[in-house]
Amino acid sequence: MKTKLVAAAALAALLGLGGCANMDRQTMGTIGGAAAGALVGDAVIGGPLGTVGGAAAGGYIGNKATAPNRR
Repeated sequence: MKTKLVAAAALAALLGLGGCANMDRQTMGTIGGAAAGALVGDAVIGGPLGTVGGAAAGGYIGNKATAPNRR
């Protein structure tokens, strides 16, 4: 049952990101990272703390990974 819920959440996140054609690369990276982090956090840690913590960490990593190079 939990596997079906995680798969449905992943599908909803991917479909939602498909409609964001006018977003910049860094915003897409932040949202994608948060969605992926929430799924991983829920699967690894479980519960609301794992989901929220994973989303926060994934969003941060996605934001930094897609940030333009500034010197």
